[in-house]
Amino acid sequence: MSKSVRRPNWSALLKGWEAQQEHSVPDRERRFRAIFDALEGSLPSQFTALDLGCGPGSLSVRLLRRFPKARVIAVDYDPVTLRIGREALGERGGRLTWVDANLGVTGWTDRLPHRRVDAVVSTTALHWLTEPRLRALYRDLGRLLPRNGVFIDGDYFPWGAKNRGLERLSGKVWTLRLSGRRGAGGWSEWRRWWTAAEKIPELKAEFAERKRRHAVHPKHEEPPLEVHIDALGRAGFREVGVVWEDFGNRVLFARR
Repeated sequence: MSKSVRRPNWSALLKGWEAQQEHSVPDRERRFRAIFDALEGSLPSQFTALDLGCGPGSLSVRLLRRFPKARVIAVDYDPVTLRIGREALGERGGRLTWVDANLGVTGWTDRLPHRRVDAVVSTTALHWLTEPRLRALYRDLGRLLPRNGVFIDGDYFPWGAKNRGLERLSGKVWTLRLSGRRGAGGWSEWRRWWTAAEKIPELKAEFAERKRRHAVHPKHEEPPLEVHIDALGRAGFREVGVVWEDFGNRVLFARR
């Protein structure tokens, strides 16, 4: 009698991802709500959104719950989180499409199933891009979005060189909040999750590809808020501004 093959618990992996993200990003759900409130105030109930740097689909699945008539195209370049998202969430009855693409690189939009979307959203993702890649990405979004389409990004947006004192204050407050949370710190939880995921045989190929891709991963820069605002304006967005913030934790809104 053959032994049954034990498959990974993809839902548990996704749940673990959510838990470690909660440790790393205080008030994460408040940021999600602010993004969705801005969407609701800007678009009709039926729309298609592009989720940039989607990971395993945290923002995408919440968006689909909040907006039952919406569709999401979830884009990332991490084969591990994309596999987990696909396995744990599926396609949600055709409402969720997964795309493997390298944001900001020439031709990444060719991988999308549609060349026009109504909204672009992102959270805790675009800070990894260098300034040239970020500006290229925003120019691409200016072409993907129609008139009155919106871009909404929830992330940590640092103050620039003119406000170093505010940046130090924001960093100190962030550190104090993390230190007051129960359990291990955010980075410890993050490393623990990745260590456990790497031991799963079914993800061996994805981890190998992730390692290959990250060998040429750009340096983590975190362009300041004013760079984002300037780049979006130059990309053709008419209205650009912060619609929600808690120190450096902000939601940036732009209307095409």
